[in-house]
Amino acid sequence: MNFIDFTSKTFEQLSKQELYKILQLRAEVFVVEQNCPYQDLDELDFDSIHVCGYLDEELVAYSRLIKPGSKYSGASIGRVITKKIIRSSGAGKALMNKSINECREQWKEESIFISAQERLKKFYQALGFIINSEPYLEDGIPHIEMKLT
Repeated sequence: MNFIDFTSKTFEQLSKQELYKILQLRAEVFVVEQNCPYQDLDELDFDSIHVCGYLDEELVAYSRLIKPGSKYSGASIGRVITKKIIRSSGAGKALMNKSINECREQWKEESIFISAQERLKKFYQALGFIINSEPYLEDGIPHIEMKLT
């Protein structure tokens, strides 16, 4: 696996092409691959930080960082995606580490929350997240709220 180059940008800093690629990847994974029609565009994008991971100039990893108080009392990491071709390469861990570090840099000592697909709880636990809720359905997929302090 080659080196993934990460960038972090506000909504205003994203070019039209970058935004298009982000939305394309989110639809590819969350709607098509997971066969889950849902309303992806929820207006949280406007005030979020967008972490993009590029491999040879192709967007292969992405997450959205939501400021404290918008969705949870603390910061939140969501829309975590790695393209199918790079899964099991460590790219997901690299993306989450970049996302956690960016949250800490932006919002200092705030707790970080995620709404994780339940099947990925061990992945997030290995990063230090703890389960913070009972399982619940989100868009027909079992999820759990997790928290990193």
